[in-house]
Amino acid sequence: MNEKNMQRPKNLLGYIIPNNSIIISVIALFAALICIVTMLIVFPIPATQGFINIGDAIVMITALLFGPIVGSLAGGIGSMLADLFLGYTLYAPATLIIKGLEGLIVGLIANPRNKSARLDYRDFLGVIAGGLVMVFGYFLYEIILFGLEIALLEIFLNGLIQFGLGSLIALIFIFAARKNITGNLPSVFEKIYITDISEDQEDISERIDTLIDSYDDRDDSEGLKK
Repeated sequence: MNEKNMQRPKNLLGYIIPNNSIIISVIALFAALICIVTMLIVFPIPATQGFINIGDAIVMITALLFGPIVGSLAGGIGSMLADLFLGYTLYAPATLIIKGLEGLIVGLIANPRNKSARLDYRDFLGVIAGGLVMVFGYFLYEIILFGLEIALLEIFLNGLIQFGLGSLIALIFIFAARKNITGNLPSVFEKIYITDISEDQEDISERIDTLIDSYDDRDDSEGLKK
């Protein structure tokens, strides 16, 4: 078990912590894609000094393909860069956190690691939860900046366009393309998450056995003391 743990890269729930050129390149590529798509279609909202966009679709797609780590880093960085490039610097710090959380939550709940189905209920739940985090994250931020009345104006637009349209685009894309993408690029996904589930199950079993043995040893030592 110790040799296996030494060979296995550091990971979060099976998703590898960025420590190789492939995962770093994927994060950079999708951060750039998120930035470009966010800047592509912009609907300014003068009352809140913000804008509506469809970048959330790519944040969700990234998380549904690669999981929580790539989804959160690419989502937060790419969306923040779009704010900076477009001149919406007031929102950049909040965007980094809110879009990062959106990607993290979509990826954690959907858990695309080794997923063979084109689409399942976890994808829907992940998109809904992540989208709500985005909508209410900006809502709370705008309450602090502008007050409740103005914040209510944008929560409707965030919910209808960024959440609604973004979710629809993401789920349609994943249904149409995820199976082909993961099937054709196994060497890429092996660097993003741990693909051998059987080894994980074996590790879990070994850890459980170790815990049981430690409790047995403790009980034996307590018995000898008595």
